[in-house]
Amino acid sequence: MTPARPEPAGVRPGGDLFSPLAYWSLAPAAWDIWLAAAASREEIAARSARRFAEIVQFARERSPYYAGLYRSLPQADIEPRDVPPVTRGSLMDRFDDWVTDPDVTHAAASAFVTDPGRAGQPYLGRYAAWTSSGTTGEPGLFVHDRQALAVYDALEMLRLGRGLLAPGFLGSLLFAGERYAMIAASGGHFAGVSSVERMRLAAPALADRLRVFSILEPLPRLTEALNEYLPSFIATNPTTASLLAAEQRAGRLGIRPSAIWLGGETLSAACRSEVSGTFQCRVLEEYGASEFMGIACECDRGQLHLNSDWVMLEAVDRDYRPVAPGETSHTALLTNLANRVQPIIRYDLGDSIAFDPEPCACGRPFPALRVEGRSDDVLSLTNANGDRVELLPLALTTVVEEHAGAHQFQIIQKAPDALGIRLQTQRGTGNRLLWRKVESALRAFLDTQGLPAIALHFEPGPLERSETSGKLRRVVAARPD
Repeated sequence: MTPARPEPAGVRPGGDLFSPLAYWSLAPAAWDIWLAAAASREEIAARSARRFAEIVQFARERSPYYAGLYRSLPQADIEPRDVPPVTRGSLMDRFDDWVTDPDVTHAAASAFVTDPGRAGQPYLGRYAAWTSSGTTGEPGLFVHDRQALAVYDALEMLRLGRGLLAPGFLGSLLFAGERYAMIAASGGHFAGVSSVERMRLAAPALADRLRVFSILEPLPRLTEALNEYLPSFIATNPTTASLLAAEQRAGRLGIRPSAIWLGGETLSAACRSEVSGTFQCRVLEEYGASEFMGIACECDRGQLHLNSDWVMLEAVDRDYRPVAPGETSHTALLTNLANRVQPIIRYDLGDSIAFDPEPCACGRPFPALRVEGRSDDVLSLTNANGDRVELLPLALTTVVEEHAGAHQFQIIQKAPDALGIRLQTQRGTGNRLLWRKVESALRAFLDTQGLPAIALHFEPGPLERSETSGKLRRVVAARPD
């Protein structure tokens, strides 16, 4: 029998995180996070353990999916190792039984996120809803409640250097006329873009100083737009930042940001040095996901630290057994300790991580870790005039996902003017039909980039995954012979 689901505690109508007074509601979360920074490792571990027990109990009481999954678990003294791991596919297949608010349904939430004009607006008046990419082979649809959003915002405010939401940052936008630019995949309900749009709604006076630039734009047009806007702060991924640094060195881009936030991909030491050296500004790294936005923040020594008071991350092997500190994991199990409308507990995130065996010299009480993120390539193609045109991998994957509905694919450069595409059949969709959609979407995108003559062909063969992260390498550049 499916258990009844009363109204979730702490989840109630009212969208104060979407109002002009939004940031007053951050106070409790910010106070809690500020106090944790002065706590000992043992105190933070105790806080995390208490929250883990609470989220497990809440999930088994309010979510029919977890009620069945946890039927054999003891009622008290539950350790993380006692709780069965879950995957994105298993949760998405049971979406309506997974969530704890019966008003939230897969059909309604999906309809909400298909309208790009509603990005950043509250779903059902009280939640944030966004989608994620299919780098693990399955796209995701995630709903976050008011407490979770407050925690994400407060973590950025207090732990990511001069954070996006810090009072000094907001003051510089409002009074000093400075501008913030997010350069990302646009046109959908992605976590980063939705968060910026939510911020614009919450602070209308700053709306003209918070702007999203699309990586789908041709690079010359993006460069021109940034030259006109002159952002003081930039948030993007390392690949895009590296490409912009090359434009800056070539003299085509002329901006002087004071800080650049990077995330979404592996940030190499070479990329950090290139970007910081070119723009002569501080580079800040953050590790996040659609499931929990601020998993880890960088300290002054350039080391990522897990926000372990509000998120659990377990480094495990293929069989979900813990690996030793310093050893790179096959995957990571994530538990979101803040979000109760859609509990995420020991969730296979798909990332390879390694916890440092020694404490960081910065003195922070939070565990330090390394992350293996996306490793897709920038493609360098040749147009009809023989000029080189570089395409960002995130732009290509966004086009295929959003316009063709494919999530398990690889784009492989075969020559300066030729691309091969591998596809995996999804849920009964034939490769022939899927191929037509992918070909059409890519052709339209390539035309906008001045590359109408690029050859596209279907390439049979299995999809290759990164040996380190386990994620699909979805864009692979041509390799020299």
